Amino acid sequence: MGKQKSSSGAGDRAVYREFGPADPLARAVPDRPPQEQTVKVEVSRKGRGGKTVTVISGFQHSPTTLSTLAKQLKAQCGTGGTAKEDTIEIQGDHGQKLVELLVAKGYRAKRSGG
Repeated sequence: MGKQKSSSGAGDRAVYREFGPADPLARAVPDRPPQEQTVKVEVSRKGRGGKTVTVISGFQHSPTTLSTLAKQLKAQCGTGGTAKEDTIEIQGDHGQKLVELLVAKGYRAKRSGG
């Protein structure tokens, strides 16, 4: 079982690729407008060593749009966080504030959990 050469183009320097496109971040997710999206805001402590994290899930955006939105929300809350796949995680308990910020941006945001 040797390596197979990729014939996807001269600019592609990959020698072998088993699955998927050259760019792992290139997902086929359309950027839907905020008015068409319902997101869930949940405060969680499970699996994080007792640290509280606010998780916002249900986005239908490209990774670049999602990371831009995450950056704006982190700045508004004055804390750190990250964007992973279709979720944004903000450090700390900012559930109510994030719901208000998302509604102001046009999203249909709902609180989930206690």
